[in-house]
Amino acid sequence: MKHRIAGRRLDRTTEHRTAMFRNMVTSLLRHERIVTTTPKAKELKRIADKVITQAKRGTQHARRLVHRDIRDVEVLVKLFGPIAERFKTRPGGYTRIVRVGRRAGDNAEMAVIELVERTPATAGGAATEPVAG
Repeated sequence: MKHRIAGRRLDRTTEHRTAMFRNMVTSLLRHERIVTTTPKAKELKRIADKVITQAKRGTQHARRLVHRDIRDVEVLVKLFGPIAERFKTRPGGYTRIVRVGRRAGDNAEMAVIELVERTPATAGGAATEPVAG
């Protein structure tokens, strides 16, 4: 039995999985919406919500903790600026997962994961968003 074991392995090594989710959370915060498989989206939601909660604190220590996972300076500035301000009064649940069908190549279930309160400028370009995973 798997008592007290959280998270999915996703058939990857620990290093691969860690790097993949760091890249995915960076892409999610940069584009505010990405398309991936449903299991990856469910795991990404856990990580992204924790990162946004740290950004809402806005302290130097929180910035250093987040910088361990998000190494892109532009995304860090966006996270601790507009994104943190947008979710300042929200107690949690910063991301939404919407299932969008199955992938043509391998029939994998696909989902869109996006920030809940998207800005109007990014809401219009939904069709041209990058595909991750």
